[in-house]
Amino acid sequence: MKKIYFLMTCDTCRKILQSIPTEEFILQEIKSEPITLKQLEEIRNLSGSYEAIFSKRAKKYTEMHLKNKDLKEEDFKQLIIQDYTFLKRPVIIFESEIFIGNSKKTLQKLAEFL
Repeated sequence: MKKIYFLMTCDTCRKILQSIPTEEFILQEIKSEPITLKQLEEIRNLSGSYEAIFSKRAKKYTEMHLKNKDLKEEDFKQLIIQDYTFLKRPVIIFESEIFIGNSKKTLQKLAEFL
């Protein structure tokens, strides 16, 4: 499977999408087409944990004072399902590989596969 979960209002996501060949990918804009529990579980299986795909840079993370809470895997899962902004993005699935976020290291690794 080749799939990209992204947010259209995110400048970084748009920039990444413009820089890679997306013709063979299924694109899912997570605000207009929310991620399902099944999709989230598939992403978690590839990434190893819900925490790995959870964005601690989301505004709501600060607003909800989540930094001061001891969040467990189930908490990360529920927060991502409740609000798309908690999903670290973009999430790019290329066959059995997953690339999460927009760090330089992640994008370099992605470039090796494309």
